[in-house]
Amino acid sequence: MTKRIFITATNTDIGKTYTTKLILKEYASRGLRVGVIKPIETGVIGEVYLDGNELLKSVKELNPEFINIEVKDIVPISYKLPAAPYIASKAKILDLEILDKAIFKLEKLCDILIIEGAGGLYVPIDEKYMIIDMIKYFKASALLVTHCSLGCINDTLLSEKALKNMDIKFTTAFNCNGNDDGFLKISEPFFKNTREEILKVDKNIDTICDVLYNL
Repeated sequence: MTKRIFITATNTDIGKTYTTKLILKEYASRGLRVGVIKPIETGVIGEVYLDGNELLKSVKELNPEFINIEVKDIVPISYKLPAAPYIASKAKILDLEILDKAIFKLEKLCDILIIEGAGGLYVPIDEKYMIIDMIKYFKASALLVTHCSLGCINDTLLSEKALKNMDIKFTTAFNCNGNDDGFLKISEPFFKNTREEILKVDKNIDTICDVLYNL
């Protein structure tokens, strides 16, 4: 059975796609056939999928079985307006069958499927589903990517609480994006005192992948 890992974040522009590509590369280096899907992407104009095209290029370089896969296979649902899917789709009801078929197709080609979400956990998709509900629906474990700027303690703890309340297995990784010094002074002392390990995307991707694979 294909392992499913859902990449989510505390908000938009935190580094989900960047992290996803690093994870794909790491698992591929271990001899695993990697796959990726971004079920929903907004801000798509014509054939310009900002995230989808990046993910497609990356996975094709790592898994030759994706040679005939197109961006619309990677991003089965897309909308033009760069907003929450609920807004971008004008509250259109989510068609789960589209996503199930897309995942079924891709999982034939990989041992591990990385699923990249949109925005944060409580981004609305339609009147029933939020992004966090997709993690549960796909029966995936999760990586919560969080930032290192002022406010990350609150943002991280709120998102972790939401995942725990949904009984979703997850781990957290910090994407400092060059802000290591600031993080060291304003937030890291709290996390050092409240958890066993602080995982950083740029420094601990191997450990992050170990933890995710065993969730």
